[in-house]
Amino acid sequence: QVQLVESGGGLVQAGDSLALSCAASGRTFGTYDMGWFRQAPGKEREFVATITWNRNTDYARSVKGRFTISRDNAKNTVYLQMNNLKPEDTAVYYCTARRAGQTGYEYWGQGTQVTVSS
Repeated sequence: QVQLVESGGGLVQAGDSLALSCAASGRTFGTYDMGWFRQAPGKEREFVATITWNRNTDYARSVKGRFTISRDNAKNTVYLQMNNLKPEDTAVYYCTARRAGQTGYEYWGQGTQVTVSS
């Protein structure tokens, strides 16, 4: 069982930057693929970014070039650096984890709100 706790959300203006963190429990963090999803009001949850256990990354087209996902295995933490934020980035951001080789994400955090004003 893995527990995920996000932090770093808040209210910012368009063009600002914000960094999210996700702390994971357990001693096998380095064997998990980690990801970020988001859900805006009235919309379905959507993929934002992922970083595999061996640090391969992938991004949604809407955030590529603005967001950066990274991980620190020594701290059991995954990060999402968000630059040049836009009002359409407003959503609850969820951290997620899956064991390497699994196709679906198994564990989810409680989410952190990001609000970008225009």
